[in-house]
Amino acid sequence: MPITVVLADDHPIILDGLEQLFRREEEIAVVARCRDGEETLQAVRRHRPDVLILDLRMPVKDGLEVLREMGKEKLPTRTVILTAGLDEDEVLEATRLGARGVVLKEMAPQLLVQAVRKVAAGEQWLEKRSFGKALEKMLRREAGARQVAGVLTPREIEIVRMVASGLRNQVIADKLHLSEGTVKSHLHNIYERLEVDGRVALTLYARDKGLI
Repeated sequence: MPITVVLADDHPIILDGLEQLFRREEEIAVVARCRDGEETLQAVRRHRPDVLILDLRMPVKDGLEVLREMGKEKLPTRTVILTAGLDEDEVLEATRLGARGVVLKEMAPQLLVQAVRKVAAGEQWLEKRSFGKALEKMLRREAGARQVAGVLTPREIEIVRMVASGLRNQVIADKLHLSEGTVKSHLHNIYERLEVDGRVALTLYARDKGLI
């Protein structure tokens, strides 16, 4: 049985090139071509392909919205992101939403074929040269978040992020619908538990743990 693939990109030239690329691979069959996010979701629901090759920037629904919908509907298709530029936050979010591979459009076409084969087989395609920093950042964030979660409450972590973003106590209080005194009390507890001596040290701690 061939690996079934749905192609999603809003540029016809890219779609033509991808289709020609996979036409040369006997074990890969393109079952649909899509030019916007809604069309992509319909194709994935209809064909249940093994792999979706997805551009993040598309009209109607972008790639991240497509991934969210696929997750909500528990669609079994595995996704490879094909992107022209690498935005760390987008890569992190796509990975969290279930994307199994990321390939840059500037890379050799054969690498995309390899990525499809690996992802279809249940593996991941993480080309570290291209986005190793993004993956390192994600792993550091997750490890830091687990460590902090063992020390602080969710509300305290929220306050740490706000302080590290430069917000003053009164602004934090307004946003969280608390009194300024309650925010100060939370901060006192946070400083003690994390063994830091002020806002600057707390901000450095938050950055080190990947909280911001």
